[in-house]
Amino acid sequence: MKSITRKYLEFGALSLLAVAILWWFGRNLNWSEVRIAVSHANGFLLGLAVLVVSLGYLLRAVRWGALLAPLCPAGLRNLFIATTVGFGAVFILGRTGEVVRPVVLPMRDARIRASASFVTIMVERIYDLLAVVVLFSATLLWLKAPPNLAIEFGRVRIAGIVLLIVMLAAVFALIQFRKNSQRAIDLIAKGLGRFPFIPLRLTRAIVSIIEQLARALRVLVNARELAVTMGWTALVWLVITLGNLLVLRAFGLPFGMTETVFVMGWSLVGSLVPTPGGAAGAFHAATAAALIFLGVARETAAAVSIVIHLIDFGPALVFGLFYVLRGDINLSRLRSLTSSEAVEHAVEDEKVLPDELLGQSRLETATARD
Repeated sequence: MKSITRKYLEFGALSLLAVAILWWFGRNLNWSEVRIAVSHANGFLLGLAVLVVSLGYLLRAVRWGALLAPLCPAGLRNLFIATTVGFGAVFILGRTGEVVRPVVLPMRDARIRASASFVTIMVERIYDLLAVVVLFSATLLWLKAPPNLAIEFGRVRIAGIVLLIVMLAAVFALIQFRKNSQRAIDLIAKGLGRFPFIPLRLTRAIVSIIEQLARALRVLVNARELAVTMGWTALVWLVITLGNLLVLRAFGLPFGMTETVFVMGWSLVGSLVPTPGGAAGAFHAATAAALIFLGVARETAAAVSIVIHLIDFGPALVFGLFYVLRGDINLSRLRSLTSSEAVEHAVEDEKVLPDELLGQSRLETATARD
C-alpha cells in the first residue's frame, strides 16, 4: 500500500514539474504564430517522417533481438510489440514507463527470461548513449557557430568532447568487466555474503543481474556480434536522424544532417528529465533552445519542437494502443508485473548464486567474529 501511494505521489510531483516546465516554455510565446508555423508545415514531409520513425521502431526491435541472441532467441513480432508498447508507455508515464518494455516481452514469449530482457535494455541504453554522444561530439567539430555565439559554442564543444571521453572510458571499463566477469561475480558474491543483514534474496538478485549483464556484454568482446549490433545501432540512428531532418525541412529550415544531429543532442538532454508525456516540457524547451541557438525564430522553434516530439513518440503510441485494444497485451497482468515487488522478483528468475558460496562466506564471517 505504501509503495502504491508513493508511486502516485511521485507521478503527481513529476506531472506538476512537467506543467511548470511547459508554462515556462510557453509563457512568452506568441501562440498564434506557433499555430501558423505548424499549419504552414509541409504535410507530405511530415507524413514521410512518420513512416521513417515507424521504420526506426522496427529496427530497434531487430537490434534488441541481436542483443538478446547471446542469452535467448526472440521472435521479431513479439519484439516489435514490446518495443512499441514500451515506448508508448514512456510517452504516457515518462521514464517510469521504461519498465514496461522488458516486462512485455517475457509476457509474449515464455522463452525470454525477465532478467535477460531487463539487462539487454541496459546494454541497449549504452549503445544509444554512445551513438548519440559520438554523433553529437563529431558534429561539434565541424558545425559552424553563429558569429555572436562563438564563446558559448566553444564551451558546448568542450563539454561534448569531455562527454565523449567519459563515454569511451565507460565502454572500456565494461569490456574489461566482461573479460574478467567470473572473477568479479565471485568477489561480489563473497563480499555480499559477509553481511548477514543483507537478505539472501536481494544478494541473489544483485548477482543474477550482474551475471546476466556479463553475458549480455559478450557483444562487446565478440567481433561478429559487436559488428552486428553496432551495424543495427548505426542504422537505427541514421533513420532517427533522417526522420528529424524531414521534420526540420517540413518547416522550411535549410538544415542538413549536421544541424539535425546538433538539435537531437539537445533533445536527448531534455528527454532525461523523467516527466510524464515523454519528458514533456523539458524535451520541448531543450529542442527549441538548440534551434534558437542556430538562429531559428522563437515561435518557429517552439512549433518544430512540439511536432518533433509528437512524431518521435506518436507511432509507438498508435501501435501500442492497437496491440492493447486488440488484446495482445493483458493490462491487468501488465500492471501486476510492473509493480516494484514483481520487478524485484523478476531479476531472480535465474538462480546463479550457489547456496554453498553464500553459506561459506557467512560462515567465514561468523568464525572471524568468534
